[in-house]
Amino acid sequence: MTALQHPARADGPAARPPARIPFPVVDEVARHCLQEEEPETVHIEVHLPGRLDRDRLRTAFAEALHRHPRVLMREASGPWYRRRYEWELTAAPDTEVVTFPPTGPSALRDARTRALTTAPPLTLSPPIRLEVVEGAGPAEGSEASDAVAAPRKRGPANPPPGKSASGAVQGTGTGTVLFLTINHTALDGPACLRVLATAAEIYSGKDNSPAAPPTRPPGRTPQDPVDTPSNWSPPARLAQGTPEPSPGNGMLVTELPLPHRPKGSPYTVNDQLMVTTALTIAHWNREHGAPPRPLRITMPVDDRPRDATMPIGNGTRLVEVPFSPEELAAHDPTAMPALLRRTATRTRALKSLPRPQLGHGAAFLTAPVTPVAWRAALTRGLRRAAAPWTSTTLLSNIGRIPYPLDFGEEAGRAHAVWFSAPARMPRGLTVTTASTAGRLHLALRWSRALLGHGDGAHLRDLFEHYLHSTEVTP
Repeated sequence: MTALQHPARADGPAARPPARIPFPVVDEVARHCLQEEEPETVHIEVHLPGRLDRDRLRTAFAEALHRHPRVLMREASGPWYRRRYEWELTAAPDTEVVTFPPTGPSALRDARTRALTTAPPLTLSPPIRLEVVEGAGPAEGSEASDAVAAPRKRGPANPPPGKSASGAVQGTGTGTVLFLTINHTALDGPACLRVLATAAEIYSGKDNSPAAPPTRPPGRTPQDPVDTPSNWSPPARLAQGTPEPSPGNGMLVTELPLPHRPKGSPYTVNDQLMVTTALTIAHWNREHGAPPRPLRITMPVDDRPRDATMPIGNGTRLVEVPFSPEELAAHDPTAMPALLRRTATRTRALKSLPRPQLGHGAAFLTAPVTPVAWRAALTRGLRRAAAPWTSTTLLSNIGRIPYPLDFGEEAGRAHAVWFSAPARMPRGLTVTTASTAGRLHLALRWSRALLGHGDGAHLRDLFEHYLHSTEVTP
């Protein structure tokens, strides 16, 4: 999304009204479909080995907000018959952005729960908050839906689905965890990670410029195989597990080894994660007696630069990667190389196609020709009607964290970074991955109307099993 990058000005003898920006398509559609029981939040969790100076961090983060003034915004009020929602840019935050919750055994779990249940309000600038949990050590409760799982350390033999070896949790009680909670109607994870990297650079005085992206050999634009499943048929849904009575989302985060990929492989780690997600869901559905159906996995694609010129907002476009039931039938290890190659061809072809962020239909729905309240009712109705055609799940692979996130000698450099995306029904499950310090950081987030915390642990074990199965030689 291309957005205005100039802050509002409130200086001068006659105060000027704040600058306003009409909601882009993604923001408007998200605003139409807000639900209190399942807040649209993105959570970013950054683990540092040491401690931060509170005043210095507040100052650095405030300066980072001013260097990326598009973050300093709130939803402008207006009459019901207005034709657009608008963002109102502000010269300063309306509220304290950086907070330090009380320390204690449950501080980490409580901060993670708040990230899922309480979205920063759109009416206050900025629609993000940064909670700093001090003294973070070993996390307990790996089976809890709002708790962290122990880092996974593979033993000599790969565990079968449903079982997994557990390693010790790193941490000594002297570390710090940064919880950045984002209202997804306004901003996305990569944009706010850019802001956090700027804050780290200001705080430490060290260069936190992004690393160069991995180079890929040039090649012709791939063509999708003729046997690609059609997107016109309703895809499989994740079979219901053991839902919980409380509304909202549950989450489990864990650390895994990065999957091995032979040099010169025609596929990427992202393709391995895509295949892993598809096989995990197909296995889960077989276990729960669901009939085989094609799967479609939504994949965000972000083409923005990662340096200080990165446009701030909701800047990813969504593509859907299909899988046929035959491809995901009872897993045959000898078929894995062919499945990885087909997936690589599909993802490359989809990423190369020019497409609006949410498709052409969303642009039509948000055309400002009728009052925004009427369009909101129409959008919600169409969303409910289109629920059977919604993709099976969403896999958001952030990839290697491009910034050092180095907060200086005392606090240190980030050794783990987790993201999670909203998991509203009818999908009910999102898979988010990132890699830091040579490790894969996985977050499973689900709607409690569909799954319970035991289901999340089982899905994690299945994911680990199938991720290992993608480590094959071509």
